[in-house]
Amino acid sequence: MNKKATYHTRQREQILRYLKSVPGVHTTAGDLCRYFEEQGTPIGKATVYRHLERLVDEGLVNKYHIDSESSACFEFCGETAHCEHDVCFHCKCEKCGRLIHLHCTELEQVQKHLKEQHQFLLDPLRVVFYGVCEECKS
Repeated sequence: MNKKATYHTRQREQILRYLKSVPGVHTTAGDLCRYFEEQGTPIGKATVYRHLERLVDEGLVNKYHIDSESSACFEFCGETAHCEHDVCFHCKCEKCGRLIHLHCTELEQVQKHLKEQHQFLLDPLRVVFYGVCEECKS
């Protein structure tokens, strides 16, 4: 955790409240800016990024870099990052760009195998499977 002081500004609390209200949803800074604009309480993009990075440093929010073409996404994870305890991977639809959380015990076994048999520690925050989602497949 970063040793910087924690500032509890109104914007920080609004961002945190929103992220808590959409559990399991990956949100970009742009998504947050649009949401607050629609609510009539716009927050500047630089302010959103600054607060998101601080929330990541505080361990309240996970940050995902899916690929070089996509914006980073953020997700509220509470006091302890969910991926430290529950293995969580991601699937990205190559047609619509949707990002899907994937909790799968079989993949946990793959992660365990890689660690025990190959001395390789897989980072589930960065593992992404590419394909086509159910909606786009139809």
